[in-house]
Amino acid sequence: MRPNPTSHLLLPFAACNAAAWRPTLQAMPQGKLAHLGKLLQGMHKVETDTRGENTLSPPHERALARALGLATSQTPDGLIPWAAQSAIAHLPACRGKGWAWITPCHWAMGHLHATLTDPAALDLRESESRRLLAIVQPYFETDGITLHYLAPDRWLAEAALFRTLPTASLDRVLARNVDAWLPDAPEAAALRRLQNEVQMLLYTHPFNDERAAKGQLPVNSFWVSGTGEWPGAGITPAAGISAPRHLAEAVFKEDWVGYAQAWEQLDAGEIQQLLQRQRAGETVQLTLCGEQSAQTFETRQTRPWTKITSLFRPLRILDLLEKL
Repeated sequence: MRPNPTSHLLLPFAACNAAAWRPTLQAMPQGKLAHLGKLLQGMHKVETDTRGENTLSPPHERALARALGLATSQTPDGLIPWAAQSAIAHLPACRGKGWAWITPCHWAMGHLHATLTDPAALDLRESESRRLLAIVQPYFETDGITLHYLAPDRWLAEAALFRTLPTASLDRVLARNVDAWLPDAPEAAALRRLQNEVQMLLYTHPFNDERAAKGQLPVNSFWVSGTGEWPGAGITPAAGISAPRHLAEAVFKEDWVGYAQAWEQLDAGEIQQLLQRQRAGETVQLTLCGEQSAQTFETRQTRPWTKITSLFRPLRILDLLEKL
């Protein structure tokens, strides 16, 4: 007999450091997260990953990478090979090389520092993105970096440098001061110079003049992330894992009404479905992620009388989330 399949729901930004986060959860009407409470009552904690809020790889990416077989608890911070995974899927003969994601982006220049704007706000089309790649490609090639088109808001970069260069996830930098998250390893000096050159190139380029004429944000920089080398054969990713981004998207927009609505939608959708599978006897997992910690819960196999009495011990969800 085959074992029951394991379903795993992973929620990035179930908690965050924003001042409005706790009041938003407190203001939600009682019962809006009822399915989450019932789901957790039938679970026990199986893993906690806490490394602080200044890590280059946030907790949800670390948890997802481990589930997909891309990383272990020993993987260096900032070296989850997300780009290498993309390269394996889209490019032949890419094993054994260093890879990175290059994200065209807009840095909002303030008086003291630059803030990284959500790349989605650029609304780049494929034709625009391919044209932009062709514009900056010679500058990258001068430093031994080969660019490959992947999507309008993401390119692949191939270079030996990226095998061991830790970089910060976009989820760490969005709507924040970029200075604290730029690569600071000695080998990143050439990359920082390249970034300055591309910024100067794009500042007066007709490409951005055309965007300005249409009322669009200029593309004035790029972000490097997802660096690393493909870990090799034997990758056995877990099946049935889902990591919806609704909460994260609301946090980046500082849309707290939307954040509360996203929780309600999750509770009525994916969380309720997970609860139904748990009640049907399946082993399911739930990973709740904040900015410094992730906690994974799994179905607890209990006797019938234990399941009944557990219903009279309501879980304080907000207290749990505050620990993330």
